[in-house]
Amino acid sequence: MPRKKEMTLVAAKKPQQKKQAERDWSKAKAEAFLGVLAETCNVSEACRQTKVPMTVVYRRRKMDAALRAAWADAIAVGYSRLELMLLARAFNGTEKVVKRCDGSEERMMEYPNQLGLRLLQLHRETAIEAESEMPAEDVDEIRQRIVQKLQRMKKRDGHEEQGRTPRSDAPRDEGAEGIPGVAAAEGDQQADA
Repeated sequence: MPRKKEMTLVAAKKPQQKKQAERDWSKAKAEAFLGVLAETCNVSEACRQTKVPMTVVYRRRKMDAALRAAWADAIAVGYSRLELMLLARAFNGTEKVVKRCDGSEERMMEYPNQLGLRLLQLHRETAIEAESEMPAEDVDEIRQRIVQKLQRMKKRDGHEEQGRTPRSDAPRDEGAEGIPGVAAAEGDQQADA
């Protein structure tokens, strides 16, 4: 395919245009480079496939904020693809051909234990956090127990205060049962039932 002749601006005393060399940076080169970078997660390979020197790529990244952002996105895409591939390999294994002494072959699945252990280490905290979240049924049960305990405490306090006169200057912001916040909690239980 014949190369399309493009012009590029040259920074000199007097700005001028020149024919773009194959190794010069262009929007098409940037897109091709970023595509390979996203596929391989390897800057050297992206430079080799797009025929752009590594020094040019790093210089452009240093000068161009948009390229830096696109570079980071490409690395993130490549990293995600690599992570998915390694997870699939850890879960599904890889096929291994074992040759026997009699010349016959046997195919078996090989599971990389080191990879599996490393993935367990990386995701352990996330898994523990997920397991420690309380199911909604348990939250409702705990709410019911708290309401019952508050009611028992109110009854006990009521029996102890029967001989004393209540303070008239004390503000009373109590629910239907005489316990602050109990009416709201009981209403929640009834709505859930």
